[in-house]
Amino acid sequence: MRALFLTVAIALLGAALGDEIPTEDNVLVLSKSNFDDVISSNDYVLVEFYAPWCGHCKSLAPEYAKAATKLLAEESPIKLAKVDATQEQDLAESYKVKGYPTLIFFKKGSTADYSGGRQADDIVAWLKKKTGPPALEVASAEQAKELIAANPVIVFGFFTDQGSEKALAFLNTASLVDDQVFAIVTDAKVIEELEAQPNDVVLFKNFEDPRVKYEGAEFNEDLLKTWVFVQSMPTIVEFSHETASKIFGGQIKYHLLLFLSKKNGDFEKYLDELKPVAKTYRDKIMSVAIDTDEDDHQRILEFFGMKKDEVPSARLIALEQDMAKYKPATNELSANVVEEFIQSFFAGTLKQHLLSEDLPEDWAAKPVKVLVASNFDDVVFDSSKKVLVEFYAPWCGHCKQLVPIYDKLGEHFEKDEDVVIAKIDATANELEHTKVTSFPTIKLYTKDNQVREYNGERTLAGLTKFVESDGEGAEPVPSVSEDEEDDDAAPRDEL
Repeated sequence: MRALFLTVAIALLGAALGDEIPTEDNVLVLSKSNFDDVISSNDYVLVEFYAPWCGHCKSLAPEYAKAATKLLAEESPIKLAKVDATQEQDLAESYKVKGYPTLIFFKKGSTADYSGGRQADDIVAWLKKKTGPPALEVASAEQAKELIAANPVIVFGFFTDQGSEKALAFLNTASLVDDQVFAIVTDAKVIEELEAQPNDVVLFKNFEDPRVKYEGAEFNEDLLKTWVFVQSMPTIVEFSHETASKIFGGQIKYHLLLFLSKKNGDFEKYLDELKPVAKTYRDKIMSVAIDTDEDDHQRILEFFGMKKDEVPSARLIALEQDMAKYKPATNELSANVVEEFIQSFFAGTLKQHLLSEDLPEDWAAKPVKVLVASNFDDVVFDSSKKVLVEFYAPWCGHCKQLVPIYDKLGEHFEKDEDVVIAKIDATANELEHTKVTSFPTIKLYTKDNQVREYNGERTLAGLTKFVESDGEGAEPVPSVSEDEEDDDAAPRDEL
């Protein structure tokens, strides 16, 4: 009986004190055994579901640890935790984890997807925004200076009346921008001590121009949000895993991409000269420097159809024009040439740069015909034939699996003069009238100028029936396809 009593007492004591949660670099290490206890006993927990082999997870790890350490030093109630999703598959499935890393924020029992940046300061700023007021209330010049010193970027609003139209617009903007710290000063004496005027909005940062005042003639949430985004970024942003989400998720949808080699000294040679040009147009176009020596950036070169011997050079991309690409007349990177390139784009005098391979001499020698940009229209829009086209990518796993089936399909219809089975490398050949966003995409072009997309099983029988029936059962589709989420997506957000 005494032994039983001691066992129960020890168990109760352990429950009261709580089992110690293992940590790595101040990040809590969670498993199925301790997950619920940690979530229920802490008001705010950001959880990273990761895979040990994931490159993006490895890049995030040191920044995630820095953020955890910073919050711990501040005695913040916010905890950072991580789960090895390859070991804790039940947990990953219960939270519908489909990719790595996946970050989920647990706030007093509710969950929200993390939408901030992947650098330590961005993580901390996002969490503080989600757990506190949209803007910190600053009561003294000393407090303001401490905040400015502690944050790489912070936005101050100086308003003697928090209920004014401009103050409300500022606070609404603060609630919309998750990855930056906002502060508000209402005391007229403090405003004067900080060398500001009532209704000023000033962005302080620890790089380039340390103090930037909002000078826009109009003042509203949209304009202020864009201004904060633009001014919080370097004049020329270096592309990396950490900056990619900001570059492609920001308000600026036109990007000037500078392809440079660090090993060859291109960054030192060109960036200082180009910064004044980038600064002039930064409200309209974001300038991004890409180090072409990085293995991870080779897909970007491929996307633009570029070879290493074309570096250094520039390209322009319009995200909202279905990733339209523009190429300058020369690879020269002087300030004058780059500015003329930008001006020509905004003037509408630049023609979209479409990739195209040379037409192989034996393009029609095999049962599956090879198309490139130059012969696509002649073959596909021949009204005497129906043409099935596979749009593929050389790196696409689904496309590789389809090859033997598609070759057999070509052999099946080889002697049918009314049918052409064809394929085109959509990563190396671009068409003005047709865009694809996942691979493989298979389209049937009928004799009566209808376009039908195949969405059935990729079997010889299924494809054969689709061709023979003129795509019966498939709805006609426009030439430009909608975004698709299955199969292998085009590398849009990896640029």
